[in-house]
Amino acid sequence: MTKSSIFYSITFIFAISIVSIFLALLFLLEYDKQTYTEKLNIKYSIIARATLFHLNNFITNEELKKQVQGYQMREITDKAQQEHIIQNAQVIQKISDRIGSSAILRYENDHYLQIETKYSSLLLKDEDFQPYRYDLIKTIFGVVFTIIIIAYILTIRKIKPLRKLKRQMDAFAKGNLTINCKTDGEDEISQVANAFHNAVEQINKLNQSRQLFLRNIMHELKTPITKGRISAEMLEEGKQRTRLIGTFEKLELLINEFASIEQITSGEGLKNVKPYRLVDMLDEAIDLAMISPTQIEIDGEEEIILNVDFRLFTTAMKNVIDNGIKYSIDQKVRIVARKTKMAFISQGKPLKYELAHYLEPFVQENNSHHSFGLGLYIVHHILKAHRLTFTYEHKDGYNYFNFEKLDTLEPN
Repeated sequence: MTKSSIFYSITFIFAISIVSIFLALLFLLEYDKQTYTEKLNIKYSIIARATLFHLNNFITNEELKKQVQGYQMREITDKAQQEHIIQNAQVIQKISDRIGSSAILRYENDHYLQIETKYSSLLLKDEDFQPYRYDLIKTIFGVVFTIIIIAYILTIRKIKPLRKLKRQMDAFAKGNLTINCKTDGEDEISQVANAFHNAVEQINKLNQSRQLFLRNIMHELKTPITKGRISAEMLEEGKQRTRLIGTFEKLELLINEFASIEQITSGEGLKNVKPYRLVDMLDEAIDLAMISPTQIEIDGEEEIILNVDFRLFTTAMKNVIDNGIKYSIDQKVRIVARKTKMAFISQGKPLKYELAHYLEPFVQENNSHHSFGLGLYIVHHILKAHRLTFTYEHKDGYNYFNFEKLDTLEPN
């Protein structure tokens, strides 16, 4: 759980609430206890003063009863019991005066008031005394704490579907179009999940329609291209025949590239991944590029074997070769293949922008009639499907287009 997570924030807020309430209850407990003690002291002070005045004949018995009216204080008359209580009780507070003294005693959870003068002594038991209400305070705190915990659990359970929705959205972002986040709830989170589910379904329908359209278009185009190719083959040898055959071969290559785009961008992924020798794939890529052997120089290790989709991977290599020859000064490309990296090197000017700019379809540089078409766009997506990295660098007048992390494709 990261600190930016909503679950972390809610947990933190509830924790702060619990701590705050706990501190507030501690303060309330101390304050209430002091107030309760002050009330007892005032009560005992009134009774002690009135009793001392009565014992010293300053007030009459009727005045005494009037002053202590409402206070349930019972005199302990048994001398033995008096002595036992006085000897074993805890003295809470004692006050002395010229007319006598008074002391508050605690014995077996009861409060007693001992009043003494020079001539007499009394021990009064407080019949109204109740121990401080610790249990009540603890009960209140327990109830509040329980309510907060229940509220926290209910809140977390309410927003828990957000985690599932986030996982589904992450999966969708990675190309998984088969996610299902439909819910039966009616709250806002459920509404968002259902809206996202409906959007995914709509995207799937549009994707399927696009795939069907592209496949139909490619199928319909292949028929006239094939007929045209056959017709061109029947012509007599000559420039016209060679030019027509080359044109139809180029059209076939374009149709195959469209098929590659459709496979990669539709989320179908890699279908026919098998181990192939890199040199065989390079030979196929050179044949697809339809270039002269003098335009290619290969420096590679023959024992390199990679688990790839043969058609897609050779298409990616062919596109980089085409791009290198098209924009090189000498119309040549050198290929250096090692276990971890394959570099396509051509002499030429450096790119004006970052590589990411050229990975979009039909990119054109400023004031230029030359378009990069779909070449690097296809390369990028094919390598991404193979979990490889496509990088670029310019050194000493040469452009380097690299396929990185080739070793991750080696058979186990």
